[in-house]
Amino acid sequence: MRRVFIALCALIIIALVWYLFLKPQDYQVNFKVKTTPGTVNQTVKAWHTSMGDFEPVEQESLNSFKQELAFNDSIHEYHWDVSAINDSMSHIKVNIKDVEHSLINKIQIPFSDTDFEKKSRKTLLAFNDFLNDHLKDFKVTIVGEDELFSSACACIPVKTSQIGKAKGMMRNYSFLNSILYENGVELNGPPFVEVIDWNIKTDSLSYNFCYPIIRSESLPNHPDITYKRIFDKKTLKAEYNGNYITSDRAWYALLNYAELNNIEVEKKPVEVFYSNPNLGGNELQWKADIYLPIKEANE
Repeated sequence: MRRVFIALCALIIIALVWYLFLKPQDYQVNFKVKTTPGTVNQTVKAWHTSMGDFEPVEQESLNSFKQELAFNDSIHEYHWDVSAINDSMSHIKVNIKDVEHSLINKIQIPFSDTDFEKKSRKTLLAFNDFLNDHLKDFKVTIVGEDELFSSACACIPVKTSQIGKAKGMMRNYSFLNSILYENGVELNGPPFVEVIDWNIKTDSLSYNFCYPIIRSESLPNHPDITYKRIFDKKTLKAEYNGNYITSDRAWYALLNYAELNNIEVEKKPVEVFYSNPNLGGNELQWKADIYLPIKEANE
């Protein structure tokens, strides 16, 4: 009996030591949202930026990242873990820690609803409202497997941040169009973006902004314009409606779809634009087709 008592005491002591000193979080919040992990990732970053001049979000992966928020004399760490439930639903787990007052929080939390818990819930409710407002601004529809078009192209290479993609496109839209028009180049479809490199961890891009053209012997020679050919290939396709600044939400939707359906893809999206953002209008009526190339068997 004494051995049982000693063993029980030892277990209690071990559990208390783990809870008070080793447990990584003071408080955990779980909730579900109707979007993909990638959209949660990007929305957390936008929300984080909107709240002030804090250190950037630290990203371990698309599904795991950390942010720090300052509340009066406290620094709160939010460790986000986002996982896909299905094509349109994600589970979010947020582990929260008050860096300076972790021990006292762990002592108080089992016995009362602390100010720390209330603040944490209020903060995440504010994020949820921010996310839901954002989700009203665009629509992504997964089409499934489709063929990418083939065409000769006139392109302008661009390097930028992910959020700067649309600005780079708008900056070159009229320029490229006017050069081709003035030189009598026949277009072969709407403009598109071909991503060459997408660094998901740093949210940076290299891409070609292009017009499909009919190949001829008298194409204009300009230092900013390159000519190439885009080839047809098997892809996953989505339709996007909304501001092109956030058309990458469709990229994440396609990545999520590919993962859930065990389809290997290249992280090199192609976006075909059917609306001119320089003309404004109802953004939910702007349309783009988004393609994500499927890896071939020998790749």
